[in-house]
Amino acid sequence: MCDDKTWIPTHTNREAYDDIKLRARLMRKQPTPAEKILWRRLRDKQVYGYKFRRQHPIDRFIVDFYCRESGLVIEVDGSVHDSSEAREYDDARQEFLEHRGLTVLRFSNAQVLNDVNSVLHTVSTFLTDSKDVN
Repeated sequence: MCDDKTWIPTHTNREAYDDIKLRARLMRKQPTPAEKILWRRLRDKQVYGYKFRRQHPIDRFIVDFYCRESGLVIEVDGSVHDSSEAREYDDARQEFLEHRGLTVLRFSNAQVLNDVNSVLHTVSTFLTDSKDVN
């Protein structure tokens, strides 16, 4: 039986999407220190009343943070993203997401850990600018 509230038909088949949802649930239970810090500041509509989800599946990908209302994806990248293969994958993934009308903001773990207020300022600026456009 298809639960329309949790499965959105996309290019990914139902079985693959179910697997992605399970992986996202597991990832929510083991956040990185940077994800944990940023989540404390994004959750419960603390940023201008926008709701964020963490480790949210979008098609065949899991994004770190997602705000559906604004179409914003926030990625927090650790050192695993430094290799050329990882950068190529991230670029292709970002292009896929942007092609679907989403905006992707990327921050390093160091940015979040050392200056979360600056990260939140960038996010807030995007949210207020996008609200002005709509």
